[in-house]
Amino acid sequence: MTHPNAPRELAYRVHDGLEVTLLWDAGSNTVSIDVVDERNDCSFSIPVAPGAALDAFNHPYVYAPDSIVLGSPSAPQTVAMPE
Repeated sequence: MTHPNAPRELAYRVHDGLEVTLLWDAGSNTVSIDVVDERNDCSFSIPVAPGAALDAFNHPYVYAPDSIVLGSPSAPQTVAMPE
């Protein structure tokens, strides 16, 4: 059973070692994407604006910070939404 406060999966895709999940948190009304990239041995989670959710889902590296794109960290990272 899914925890009632857990983010809800809105979309999921996997292709060629890249796994992307679009999530919505009803409690905070925020949207994020989780990315697992086995090709670069990295994973990250980034918040996205609701209006950009589908684009971020389709193009996660466009929305990822440079530290992830350029550094390809091996440890999972969570990136805070800029204020």
